[in-house]
Amino acid sequence: MTTRDQISIGSQSILWVAGVGVGLLTLAFVLGVQVGKQSAALRRPLQKGVEEELKDLPEPLVDQLKIFEGDGPDKLVPTPKVDATAPLRDEPNPETKPAEAGGVWTLQLVATADPAEAKRVADKAKAAGFATTTLKDKGQVKVRLAKPADRAAMDKAAAKLTKAGMKPFAVKVE
Repeated sequence: MTTRDQISIGSQSILWVAGVGVGLLTLAFVLGVQVGKQSAALRRPLQKGVEEELKDLPEPLVDQLKIFEGDGPDKLVPTPKVDATAPLRDEPNPETKPAEAGGVWTLQLVATADPAEAKRVADKAKAAGFATTTLKDKGQVKVRLAKPADRAAMDKAAAKLTKAGMKPFAVKVE
C-alpha cells in the first residue's frame, strides 16, 4: 500500500487566506479610484493663467462709478453736490407747534399676539407712572402711551421707561 500525502487545512489558515484576499481586493479598489481621479484630472481643460483671469474682470470700479457721476461716456443724470459746511436742519423752531415741527409721537412698549403679555406690560408702565392704551392691529396687541407729545418729550419718557426695565420705541401718531 502506498501512503498518500494529505494536506490538511485548519480554520486559522482559512481565515488567514480570506483576510489576505480581502486586503488585496481593498488595495485594488483604492488604486483603481486613484487612477480614475488622475485620468479625470488629465481630461479637464487647462486652467487659465493670471493674465487671462485679469482680462475677464469687469472694468475698474472707478470707471464704473464715473458713469453714475456723469463723467463717463454714458452720461446719466448729474448728482447734486452736498455742502458739508451747511448747518443741519434737524432742529425744529421752538415757536412752531409739535405737529408742524416733527409731528406728534408716542411710545410703543410692546407688540405681541398674547393679550396677557400686553396686560402685564401695561400694568408695569402704570406702576412706573405712565398711562397706557391698548390697540389691536393685524393680529397684534400693541401697548402705547396714552398721551402723545413731541419727539423730545417722548425721548425723555423713553429714558424713564428704559430705567424701569422696558424697551420702548417712538412711533409717529397719524
